[in-house]
Amino acid sequence: MSAPVHVVPVAVVALALALESLRTAVETATGWPGLALVAVYSFLVAFVLPAPSEVVLAAPLDLGLDRPAELGLVVLVSGAAKAAGSVVALRVGAGVTESGPVLRFFERRGVDLRAWSERQTVRLAERYGYVGLALALAVPGFPDTLSIYAFSVLERDYSRFAAATFAGSVGRLLLTAFVVGGAIRLV
Repeated sequence: MSAPVHVVPVAVVALALALESLRTAVETATGWPGLALVAVYSFLVAFVLPAPSEVVLAAPLDLGLDRPAELGLVVLVSGAAKAAGSVVALRVGAGVTESGPVLRFFERRGVDLRAWSERQTVRLAERYGYVGLALALAVPGFPDTLSIYAFSVLERDYSRFAAATFAGSVGRLLLTAFVVGGAIRLV
């Protein structure tokens, strides 16, 4: 008896290839258009992409500035773009909590998305508020979209949400840059 053949939908393969292409483009981005690509990527990471936001630190840019200035520019642009993306996610998250088809999709799979996200969000929001969102986003490797959408279920203050996202994103990139930079200097 042979093993079952698993067919991967073409859309999933296409999405994976597009995501890998975008990631490669960011990792090799140069010049001012490269900085714009960093912004687009960061916006999409906050809003829809399940991708590591730290990738933007690899962009060689070569803007004619020294490396610390370029790194600072990447961090600020990425943080601002991710804050903008989080506002879009906040709006979408508000719609998801009221969207019957989306909730039914998850419920048919045994997941009560609203109950789970509200429990997690309420726990973090009550205990840490917007600082909790910023801290969750500051953890390298932790999915940005998960934290953003989890908080978006209950939060409605766009400016505070964007500020917390900006702070967490900047913290994450700086932490990653210092840890990776320190590790490189030790080698």
